[in-house]
Amino acid sequence: MTRFDYLRDPVEIERQSFAQIRQLTDLSGFDADQQQVAIRLVHTSGDPNIIHDLRFSPGAVGAGLAALEQSADILCDIEMVSHGISKSYLHSAVYCFLNTPAVIDRARLARETRTMAAMAEWPAHLAGSIAVIGNAPTALFRLLELLEEGAPRPALIIGMPVGFINAAESKQALWNLAPTEFQTPCITLLGRRGGSSLAAATLNALARMTKGIRF
Repeated sequence: MTRFDYLRDPVEIERQSFAQIRQLTDLSGFDADQQQVAIRLVHTSGDPNIIHDLRFSPGAVGAGLAALEQSADILCDIEMVSHGISKSYLHSAVYCFLNTPAVIDRARLARETRTMAAMAEWPAHLAGSIAVIGNAPTALFRLLELLEEGAPRPALIIGMPVGFINAAESKQALWNLAPTEFQTPCITLLGRRGGSSLAAATLNALARMTKGIRF
């Protein structure tokens, strides 16, 4: 016996969580597919107000779903993002090059962040991929530079780096440039907030939708 009375059934916990989120969150600004992502981000952050900074470019969710249906590569800026992605819903390969010896050496020689140095490995996988950046603003800026230089376009960019230096600026640049100048759909969270868990949660929401799982 335990003196603590709490809900234990994982299915019921999830059902009640998403029911409360719908009660507490004004989702009227999102279509049905976008709401699935928004709900997942509120669930992950515990903050209904997070939706005020959430942005979807036209066709972003559809592009992500189509890419996942085609088993597109998924490129992650750090290991925490890749580990947070639920592989059981995917037929895609998930890549993170951050800790490869070549990237470590390149970052040291160039005196740049490893996340930025790892972007040199991305162009070979970019075409039709889903790029998921949840930690490093330098990686997001470098991805935009690669696209400006003519690198293959991903099907979708999930850009949610977090922090006080370059984070808000990198996401604003993504929002301003990706859908128009680079013809690449994006999902982003403007401002300083973001992080690996939110970026992975966005991808997981899309992956669940491909399996018909909705809340």
